[in-house]
Amino acid sequence: MIETALTRLLGIRYPIIQGGMAWMADAALAAAVSNGGGLGLIGTGSMDAERARAEIRRARELTDKPFGVNIMLMNPHAQAIADVCAEEKVAAVTTGAGSPGKYIPALKAAGVRVIPVVPTVNLAKRVVSQGADAVIVEGSEAGGHIGESTTMPLVPQVADAVDVPVIAAGGIADGRGLVAALALGAAGVQMGTAFICAAETNIHSAYKDLVLKASDSDTVVTGRGSGHPVRCLKNRFTKKLLGMEKRDASPEEFEELTLGSYGKALRDGNMEEGTFMAGQSAGLVKEILPAAVILENTAAQAEDLLKNFTAKRGITIV
Repeated sequence: MIETALTRLLGIRYPIIQGGMAWMADAALAAAVSNGGGLGLIGTGSMDAERARAEIRRARELTDKPFGVNIMLMNPHAQAIADVCAEEKVAAVTTGAGSPGKYIPALKAAGVRVIPVVPTVNLAKRVVSQGADAVIVEGSEAGGHIGESTTMPLVPQVADAVDVPVIAAGGIADGRGLVAALALGAAGVQMGTAFICAAETNIHSAYKDLVLKASDSDTVVTGRGSGHPVRCLKNRFTKKLLGMEKRDASPEEFEELTLGSYGKALRDGNMEEGTFMAGQSAGLVKEILPAAVILENTAAQAEDLLKNFTAKRGITIV
């Protein structure tokens, strides 16, 4: 078993956090991941406070293990959701799309671990100075809204700059990625794309099929021109978006076209109007498995590599 600062901080078996994917990461998936030994997250990006509370309470019915909540700070209900997380005393809160400084004191006073997602060294240092218990360092290989830096150079720079556990995210979907993250100075990983095809993930089958068929070159970043880059799987809709970028379409045109497109992918499997968010690790996801098996396979592969690395890789140290 791999024990790290992250497993000790959160009281989990494996140093693996499930990404807090909006619409997709509900109580069922979070509980399945937590029951399997990782930290499951409820993604509240599309929720109001009472829906978040209902999902938290549903998760408690499904697991007695630690689980958390992801708060997208651009959500107009972010403050109310943070209040609910404090009242319900969830194990951890991860945050994205902004700086969570104003939320940290109340959450920590309630005993909630606060773990922001950061795309830069400077933001990592800022949130740690504000009291963050750990940071998730997300590279641009990740699915969904992304920054510019990639995982491999970003993780060690953040690890050198802060004195809290670092969790690597972006492009990680198996035990090899976990071992690489540990070598870079991380105490664990966050995996999102790997759980899109978990048996417990309640989305349209076309979404899972698209991930299962993906190769190394089947994701694309749209929205760079509008200042909101998003990594997703290629389809007819992304081709249309990239064409709009080439002709310098206005931000208003982009917003009109993309509004609700993620929901159309999740609920309807709509290839014409749906945004199928996924990271570059989609090419590593080959089958639908229970979340617990995904965790077990990842950890077992990592443990085997750590124990037998030089022999398996034909390396001789002289």
